[in-house]
Amino acid sequence: MRPALLAMLLIVSCAVALAAPPARYSADGLYNQANAYARAGKLGLAVLHYERAAVLAPGDPDIRANLEYVRAAAHVPTEPVGPFERVAGAVGPVLAAWLGAVGIALIGVMVVAGKALPRLRWIRRGGIVAGAALVALAFSNAMVLWPRVHEGVVLINKTPARVSPVPMGDTAFVLPEAQTISITAAYGDFVLIRTRDGQSGWVGRANIGAVVP
Repeated sequence: MRPALLAMLLIVSCAVALAAPPARYSADGLYNQANAYARAGKLGLAVLHYERAAVLAPGDPDIRANLEYVRAAAHVPTEPVGPFERVAGAVGPVLAAWLGAVGIALIGVMVVAGKALPRLRWIRRGGIVAGAALVALAFSNAMVLWPRVHEGVVLINKTPARVSPVPMGDTAFVLPEAQTISITAAYGDFVLIRTRDGQSGWVGRANIGAVVP
């Protein structure tokens, strides 16, 4: 039983180490930064920091309300949230990682306990089901978070999206400040972005802030 317990502790430690953000990178800190940017009229940076805060604290109503307010001020539409995203994203990534690690440990303990104490099969089955549910929640949270890893916010108003990744390339279209886009590729000082309506173009890295840095 000792090797199994050591393996479980190792899994928990690794999950926590990988999931825990830096001490200065917190939802409250990002929220306060976003408020300061909003008051200064820097709507792109405000939306970026609200988005980052929402990743860490998805259930915070103040973050969501301020994000929608600033988006409206920047004339950028708010992205709809589906029921699956709402449920799976109800907890932050750090808590989801903790719950997933606890679920894996619980399943391991129940498997080992089942071999040592075969009479407790109902408790064992209940523990395995509970552990599987926690792992499923963590996996669902990761599925919701994964697209956010590739999202960015336009920081400069009237940012040109070019046909090719060169400074003097032809402009395909212009992006408004605070618009959320998807980053699909990178080349030198440029990133290839795609808008919600399917437009693609190359934009300077300095004009885009990644939601998950």
